Amino acid sequence: MLRSLAHVRSIGTALVVVIFGLNTLAAAGGGGETGAGVTDTPGSEDAVTSDRDDACGMTLAEVVVLGLVEGFTEYLPVSSTGHIILAQRAMGLEKSDAANAYAICIQAGAIGAVLLLYFGRVRQMLRSFFGLDPQGSKIVVNIVVAFLPAAVLGLLFERVIEDFLFGVKPIIAAWVVGGLAILAVARWQKRSSRTGCGLEDLTWKMALIIGLAQCLALWPGTSRSLVTIVSGVLVGLSLPAAVEFSFLLGMITLSAATAYKGLEYGPEMLQAYGWTHLMLGFAIATVSALVAVKWMVAYLNHHSLAIFGYYRLVLGVVAAVLVAQGLL
Repeated sequence: MLRSLAHVRSIGTALVVVIFGLNTLAAAGGGGETGAGVTDTPGSEDAVTSDRDDACGMTLAEVVVLGLVEGFTEYLPVSSTGHIILAQRAMGLEKSDAANAYAICIQAGAIGAVLLLYFGRVRQMLRSFFGLDPQGSKIVVNIVVAFLPAAVLGLLFERVIEDFLFGVKPIIAAWVVGGLAILAVARWQKRSSRTGCGLEDLTWKMALIIGLAQCLALWPGTSRSLVTIVSGVLVGLSLPAAVEFSFLLGMITLSAATAYKGLEYGPEMLQAYGWTHLMLGFAIATVSALVAVKWMVAYLNHHSLAIFGYYRLVLGVVAAVLVAQGLL
């Protein structure tokens, strides 16, 4: 356990170091203040060149970082939203509707990764619409049932959530609480002799409980994947089945969020960042999500969720220290 904890601590520290390192490089490349790309020296606006200009509100390094962070964390139970907000703040990116929309729209890359890796299951679900696969119909119904509670609550309280919960301190709190929850569930699983049922045995009542639990993930830092997997295990799914359901449900949830934000703030997002940076972020998120999902599935075939609990606790502590020192 100590070896796992040390490994997770190094990952959390490395992530923060990389984000701050790229932020420093971006600032140095622009010759000025972090996130600004210019100095306060009079007349410097004409003399200094920067990757971040009026045509694109992000440097290439920042696009790469956000794409990697999104892809690697979207389906892991560590909160992609929390990581994205941390990365944006560390790199000095302005908080705006365009920035939020960009972070959400590159989630389409993670959606594409699940479509590729779970094409057989997705095809089964599509066949159900033509009455060709009753089992696929059951899975579709369960996904819809699990999707609706958080979707409705999110629409009703969208602005309240963005105004009061999209901050580093609420995210740190969610990381710590979620980490403790994962460790508790992992410990319970280790002591329990129950193996859990497969995805085909999931009932709509079980799916509704998962959907209600998903409302907790509206708090940034909690993690939609965490809540789905943990609640899935608690209602009776096996860990592999809960993980697969989390992927499939996430595909629908992310598609809805991407479409909603894209329609609402698409023009502002494109004006701020442009098509090129949007497509690059999408591509990087796709590849990194493929790697993350394949690793997670292989890892959980032989291990528990505990490593993610330790990771969340370590990252929460590191972030809290940086906030206390005024570095974040």
